[in-house]
Amino acid sequence: MVTDVRNYLYDKRILKSASFEIPVVSVGNLTAGGTGKTPHIEYLIQLLQYVYKVGTLSRGYGRKSHGFVLAKSGVNAELIGDEPMQFKAKFPETVVAVAEDRVIGIPRMLHEVPETDVILLDDAFQHRAVRAGLSILLTEYNHLFTQDELLPVGWLREAKHNYHRADILVVTKCPTHLSSEEKEKIRKELNPFSYQKVYFSTIAYGGIYPLFSDDQQMTTNNWQPTTDILLVSGIAKSAQLKKYLEEKFNRVFTREYKDHHNFDQYDLEAIRDTIKNIDSENKMIVTTEKDAVRLALHANWFLQNKIQIFVQPIRVEFLDADGEKFNAAIQKYIDVTKSKLITHPTED
Repeated sequence: MVTDVRNYLYDKRILKSASFEIPVVSVGNLTAGGTGKTPHIEYLIQLLQYVYKVGTLSRGYGRKSHGFVLAKSGVNAELIGDEPMQFKAKFPETVVAVAEDRVIGIPRMLHEVPETDVILLDDAFQHRAVRAGLSILLTEYNHLFTQDELLPVGWLREAKHNYHRADILVVTKCPTHLSSEEKEKIRKELNPFSYQKVYFSTIAYGGIYPLFSDDQQMTTNNWQPTTDILLVSGIAKSAQLKKYLEEKFNRVFTREYKDHHNFDQYDLEAIRDTIKNIDSENKMIVTTEKDAVRLALHANWFLQNKIQIFVQPIRVEFLDADGEKFNAAIQKYIDVTKSKLITHPTED
């Protein structure tokens, strides 16, 4: 009822939404986590970074700071949150900032870095105080929003009919070989409006790399099909990653934590004891990129205890020709928005 009333007030413009002349792309979902927002933001950064100065603005969930914070040298996950820290670590030239209030955050970002060309709003579908120029809504293949219910019965943050606010729908974490018939079945179930496009993406895994590169005791050459894995994860859904590792390695043990978990001394010792108690001569600790930026805060402890951690990167790939179509839709939006700026320049 609360979310419906709030959306009604925004729809009737009783509550005001701020809009900006710069291209603003929102990536979000109707579900409470697990749809793949972070890798899709990274996909957009990779797509745009060689042509535009890209900025990302997140709330910075779980950080120990408040207000607007621009990621500069010396920042860490405690100051800006794990996902923004991941963006900055992987894409140093990207402008990364966090702010609880994006209406304040966007002008502050543009003031701090005026050459910013495009802003990506992370997890902003429900943040209606800003009207994004292009809204991308993600929904998971195995858990479509059409098959879900509102919290606490299901995982929906707001009623499913609000998908109408999106310009693009992306079905994420699809099988790599999804038939045309199943795609059409999903499209019919999502029932997109005439102005909405539907695309399908999947998760791909990159090469595992050591988190602590100055530790020369272990290298990726140690990886063999007979290796036993301890998967340390604090993400919304780790089942797909666990399944992938099970297909590649001997046995997979897990230590799972809540999403955005901040590791403390007890956790570190539990990880150490768990890997120690795995009866195998060839064993490794694997974690996600998001967890890695939080575990890196304890680098000295891991190095002192001679514990190496390996990171399993993931990336988004679109199925069939969807990648070209999705890229073209993003580029068209940016081109049209920027052409309006040139045609109708604003006064300082």
